[in-house]
Amino acid sequence: MNAARYSRLDPVYLGDDIYSKQPVCEAVRAVGAHFLFVCKPDSHKTTYEYLVGVEVPSLSKSVKRGKKRFTYTWRWMPGVPIRDGKDALEVDWLEIVIRDSNGKITYRNSFITDLPVDADNVEDLAAAGRARWKIENETFNTLKTKGYNLEHNFGHGKNNLSAVLATLNLIAFAIHLAAELAEITLESGYRSRRRQSPLLRKSARPDRLPPFPLMAQPPRDPSLSSPAPASVLSISK
Repeated sequence: MNAARYSRLDPVYLGDDIYSKQPVCEAVRAVGAHFLFVCKPDSHKTTYEYLVGVEVPSLSKSVKRGKKRFTYTWRWMPGVPIRDGKDALEVDWLEIVIRDSNGKITYRNSFITDLPVDADNVEDLAAAGRARWKIENETFNTLKTKGYNLEHNFGHGKNNLSAVLATLNLIAFAIHLAAELAEITLESGYRSRRRQSPLLRKSARPDRLPPFPLMAQPPRDPSLSSPAPASVLSISK
């Protein structure tokens, strides 16, 4: 039901090596979506046999991360079978290898996809495949181990309580994430304003601002026999 609902968005499904099997790939394509799954050599021997002794297209780039420099290398091969057999689904294979300045491999992974792979998009496709780990670590892992206790909600209640608790957890996580993003934006705004305003440059905290009048002396009404005293409010430390 959900697959048909989101097919209009032309989604790309990410998944570990356990999903890179022909029935799963065909099911994804059947609902009008695309796949980008991890493809390990041990579980896709036929696919990798087609890569042996063949010069596949490649692309390399030097990338600086902090003070260190790394070499990113991408390789890809279109139209390789996902498994043995005449009915094997043909997929496009891609690989990313990252080496440090000494040539040591710090990261290596490969993927299969139904999307066309070429020199213009192989970098983006590899980055999308790696993004699954970011989602896993910064979302699911946080929900399970960083105080939300999501995994302990299942099994409570006889009807819908577990779903309610899980939904409340997800809402809380979304609110916290929005607050965190807003705080980053707010701090950035404060820094920008401090650079522009002499008053905010001194301090953005109200209790550290110099005294200043909030209400000026009201004009005198000639009809009054004795004018009201001036009212001045100030904020000072």
